[in-house]
Amino acid sequence: MYTHHNKEFDVRISEKPTLTVYEAAAYTGIGIEKLVKMSEIPGSDLVIYVGKKRLFKRKKLEEFLETHDSA
Repeated sequence: MYTHHNKEFDVRISEKPTLTVYEAAAYTGIGIEKLVKMSEIPGSDLVIYVGKKRLFKRKKLEEFLETHDSA
């Protein structure tokens, strides 16, 4: 649940366009270290950065997982 100017927002992870590494780990069941490595693949467009904060693009992450075998 998020609050902004005394308003509360309850947004499901499956509806968020971007996920923190912790949310991405909870959503996918993949460990944080593995997600960080995945985000560092050259040419990867799985993440955007807001300052130092790494945010996974949820739809791109889903597409990546559908098209790649686990390693």
